[in-house]
Amino acid sequence: MAKRDYYEILEISKQAGTDDLKKAYRKAAMKYHPDRNPNNKEAEEKFKEAAEAYEVLSDPDKRRRYDQYGHSGMRAGSDFHGYTDINDIFSNFGDIFGGGIFEDMFGGGRRTGGRQRPAHGTAGSDLKIRLKLSLEEIATGVEKKIKIKRWKTCQTCSGSGARHGSSKTVCGVCKGAGEVRHVSRSVFGQFVSVTTCSNCNGEGHIVKDRCPDCSGEGRVQGESAIKVSVPAGVSEGNYIPLKGQGNAGQRAGPPGDLLVIIEEDPHPVFTRHGEDVMLDLLVGFSDAALGAEVEIPTLTGKARLKIDPGTQSGRILRMREKGIPSLNGRSAGDQLVRVNVWVPTKLTREEKNQIQALSKSENFNPKPGDKSAHSDKSFFSAIKNLFS
Repeated sequence: MAKRDYYEILEISKQAGTDDLKKAYRKAAMKYHPDRNPNNKEAEEKFKEAAEAYEVLSDPDKRRRYDQYGHSGMRAGSDFHGYTDINDIFSNFGDIFGGGIFEDMFGGGRRTGGRQRPAHGTAGSDLKIRLKLSLEEIATGVEKKIKIKRWKTCQTCSGSGARHGSSKTVCGVCKGAGEVRHVSRSVFGQFVSVTTCSNCNGEGHIVKDRCPDCSGEGRVQGESAIKVSVPAGVSEGNYIPLKGQGNAGQRAGPPGDLLVIIEEDPHPVFTRHGEDVMLDLLVGFSDAALGAEVEIPTLTGKARLKIDPGTQSGRILRMREKGIPSLNGRSAGDQLVRVNVWVPTKLTREEKNQIQALSKSENFNPKPGDKSAHSDKSFFSAIKNLFS
């Protein structure tokens, strides 16, 4: 089962700051806390899941790598603990559970200030698109121009949502705070809940005289052309975040991000194994027996390959650093060439006679103890050794 996105787990945007991140984690921890969900395995797993998400996103370096490479850029045991014991979570995040979370739950503490929200409008949502690349493009890196449909800032009102010459008024329900507090009491004490103001959608202001082109949204649907620079060495599932290239926010709110998710097109010739690529090469019997030099394709053009005399079918030849470069650019994989000896299916009478004559030669018959280079066992052993 694929791991869920950390931002999705904590229900925050990628623009969320430290305070918003901590509040989101506290909220998730309260919801799935074992004391509130006794004997509930699903809640316990979500409690651990939220702890992992917070552990990564609260660290600037880990968060940067996660934003760039997703889960494939994270290492269990070093970037996150992979908690199996609830008590380990309590001990590692004592500042979260030490008082504040229970004070909020049972009224022991006082909240100061409202939730952090955009200075204007509502933040735009992120967009996800899939970009197919060939192995050749992955090997060299490429710049692509893509067209996307998204919400764009309304040019008539410059994103304010208000008709030219008009202005916004303070929301009469939340008095400009953007949130509404509800206080309730129970046998456990006082419970304070804070919700987004439904009258102004958390903005604190109301647009009364709306822009005629965007109907007060501050944004309109449109199409944009965007350039994406893809580094060499990416893999299926990697994604490139483009900050601020998602949907425009409502009424001058900050834009979301565009996530470009990499997909790898199947190649007609090569098969990828990590940073290495495999090529099946068909050679004639005479070239395999006598040796030859042949021209073969690579990801960056063509190259000459030497076939040694006596090369057996199934033998794998290695061409150093002709594969996929690593993302950090410090190394490159190899091109592996698997030799397959072609056996003719149609022979003339003269050719048959020649082969029959050769078959009587000692060198044309296998000897006891000879290993078959193309046997399943030897082939899979070779593959195992190459990728171990």
